[in-house]
Amino acid sequence: MKKILAVDDSASVRQMVSFTLRGAGYDVVDAVDGKDGLAKAGNDKFDMIITDLNMPNVDGIQLISEVRKLPGYSFVPILMLTTESQAEKKDAGRKAGATGWIVKPFNADQLTAVIRKLVK
Repeated sequence: MKKILAVDDSASVRQMVSFTLRGAGYDVVDAVDGKDGLAKAGNDKFDMIITDLNMPNVDGIQLISEVRKLPGYSFVPILMLTTESQAEKKDAGRKAGATGWIVKPFNADQLTAVIRKLVK
């Protein structure tokens, strides 16, 4: 079973992402912010990471930059799931190493379809 790390400071968003992905057959681990997500990524191996942009402690861009430095995470897909849709934010995400960008509120079918394309 493919393992996905879901990082978001909103408990309701984490619950929706987890519910959606578990229903699609993925193992999901939650992280409450970027600092927690970075610690979990450093202690385990994930097939994909989904992260919010605006979070306390470590934001999504910092998280992606740091995760990309970890052994084995050079090519792991990282999806930004955020309310932000400005071009400069997307550009910063891409430069940090984000694979893709989905704007909240997300559609469960759309999220599952994107993940199926990225996680093989």
